[in-house]
Amino acid sequence: MPLFLASRNTADKERMDEPNCDLAELENTYQQFGTINALISRWSTIYRKELRPRLQTRTRSHVLDIGFGGGDIPLKLAQWAREDHLDLHITAIDPDERAFHFARQLQHPRNIKFMNCSSSELLAAGHQFDFVLSNHLLHHLPENKLLSLLSEARQLSRRAVFFNDIRRSDIGYVLFNLLARPVFRNSFITQDGLTSIERSYTRTELRRVVPPDWRVRNLFPFRLLLTYSHE
Repeated sequence: MPLFLASRNTADKERMDEPNCDLAELENTYQQFGTINALISRWSTIYRKELRPRLQTRTRSHVLDIGFGGGDIPLKLAQWAREDHLDLHITAIDPDERAFHFARQLQHPRNIKFMNCSSSELLAAGHQFDFVLSNHLLHHLPENKLLSLLSEARQLSRRAVFFNDIRRSDIGYVLFNLLARPVFRNSFITQDGLTSIERSYTRTELRRVVPPDWRVRNLFPFRLLLTYSHE
């Protein structure tokens, strides 16, 4: 249990979420997401241990990524699936027009579709996917919106949901502050990353918030994986 970060800081917001933030710094942030996520987000482990064993070798699987940010997670998932000779189609959504504008400029394979919309819009339109996933979204949301998101993700998914997020930790906060500051410049990565850590849950806190049929696990280092399975 954290001592310095004993309580969640839900008052401060990430600078990149401000509608009038510096656009050059925002674009640099989107570009640097690929590096920071490759270093700390553990998506390669989640793909290898959670998603890949569920993918069918002779059948196309459909994945929904909610809140794609810089678009790096869909690109990596598509790459790993292609290397494993798996037919994976990814729909990546983000309600922020700035993220959508950035993602449209990316070179991406035809099996990735970027959309500027919300999960509630897809649900209202009757869409469903085999798997629903998201990265670093849970800590952004107040509790009522988090529960709404979980309900939408459960209804949008046929097989499983994977929400990957930060686990609040004093040590993680100190290490990120020391290591990120000299590497990620002219972007919001360091400042927003520290704010994100402050806003994030511990495993015990998240278990108290989510419905009992959702599973919360720690991932090393300083990560939480929230999952729901229909199987």
